[in-house]
Amino acid sequence: MLEGFEKWRVAGGGAEIFVRIGGSGPPLLLLHGYPQTHVMWHQVAPHLAERFTVVCPDLRGYGASSTPMGSWDHSTYSKRAMAADMVAVMAGLGFDRFAAAGHDRGGRVLHRMCLDHPAAVTAATVLDIVPTRTVFEATDQALATGYYHWFFLIQKAPLPERMIGIDPEFWVRSKLERWSGSGLKAFAPEAVAAYVDAFREPGVVHATCEDYRAGATIDLEHDRADENARIACPLLVLWGEHGLMHRLFDVPATWTPKAAGPVESQVLPCGHFLPEEQPGPTIHALDEFFGKHVPAG
Repeated sequence: MLEGFEKWRVAGGGAEIFVRIGGSGPPLLLLHGYPQTHVMWHQVAPHLAERFTVVCPDLRGYGASSTPMGSWDHSTYSKRAMAADMVAVMAGLGFDRFAAAGHDRGGRVLHRMCLDHPAAVTAATVLDIVPTRTVFEATDQALATGYYHWFFLIQKAPLPERMIGIDPEFWVRSKLERWSGSGLKAFAPEAVAAYVDAFREPGVVHATCEDYRAGATIDLEHDRADENARIACPLLVLWGEHGLMHRLFDVPATWTPKAAGPVESQVLPCGHFLPEEQPGPTIHALDEFFGKHVPAG
């Protein structure tokens, strides 16, 4: 998958990051979500590479990137640490300024990156998320039922690690099927196999749980401390009309107070996994937005 994209291993801010790179032109960073890897962009990245240098990493703890052991305060997997990884990776590749899109957990990393490194991000797109603090503050029975994995994965180690490790394939497939608008048929079998293979590694299972534990602890501390900070660059919000985010939130309205300028938004006819369920419309939306806001290289 991602034929023609080179494979690199690049030092992050405290982890070694696996990266696929392809295309030419202005740099564009694509960040994946849970329970996926960079492979989730396999239908989108080649098209964007026709006009951008596309960088598709595995986040710290995911896929083929390194999986440092979580710390007592979960800061090893804070979005601040994961964002610092990506800024270091892009700088190591020669890109001090770049555009970026993030789906799911990758979108949360991107949000923090925009706040911590405003000079680095020239334009940003978040896919099918609302801000982390907004989710926790809105928690009720409907949200806790739909987002049950948020509250399962944050339990003290090794409870979720042991339970997922019993049958990682079932866990990954169930997550994809539950959150997709059309079930597993929305995903390429090779992509599903890549996600499952990653979760067969105990280090990945632990690291991804730590990602969620950080989201419920230190990430919220950072968000409260930066309550008045705003995303300075142009922002596009994409979401799926058949997804739970759409049913529980006015998605673009949650981002308006987080941005310094106007927020562009678009809903796509799918569930949570936009780049795999609706690659064509996703490509069009990203190409149009970044083409408008990112100067030609």
